[in-house]
Amino acid sequence: VQKENDIVELLSQAERNRSVASTDINLHSSRSHSVFTLYITGNHPERGVRVVGSLSMCDLAGSERLSKSNAQGDRLKETQAINKSLSSLAGVFSALNNKASHVPYRNSKLTQLLRPCFAGEGKVLMIVNLSSNEEDSHESLCSLRFANLVSQTEVGKAKRNLSSSARNCTCGKAR
Repeated sequence: VQKENDIVELLSQAERNRSVASTDINLHSSRSHSVFTLYITGNHPERGVRVVGSLSMCDLAGSERLSKSNAQGDRLKETQAINKSLSSLAGVFSALNNKASHVPYRNSKLTQLLRPCFAGEGKVLMIVNLSSNEEDSHESLCSLRFANLVSQTEVGKAKRNLSSSARNCTCGKAR
């Protein structure tokens, strides 16, 4: 990305690729997760130092009860895929929380993509949206339990990615 228009085009493309459909419980139900990762490089030419980092922002599709959504066909497959990836994400947080020797990052594309965020290469902030409708109280409770699991999980101290070699410093040159 070199200019503002490049960013606008990428965001437009992401919006076109995002799947939204109607179910019995939500007229504009997100049928996919959205992950936006911004890679940032800072160069200090005088010191010959380069700092590299990334910022990942995720909008996770919410889990659905098939008995409520009455999803069929493609919506059913999407619901199953969404629920599986959210379950895999919970499995990663659970393994990290329990300091397990194996963390199941490979169980979904979502957890593979977010692995650096959980492996000490960043920090994690989660915002949970809840429904104010009484009939959705069970879903809200499940979301709060998931948020509680996440809040109790230590994902490792963020490390600074610093390169002090002048030959590694691109100093503004395209790579």
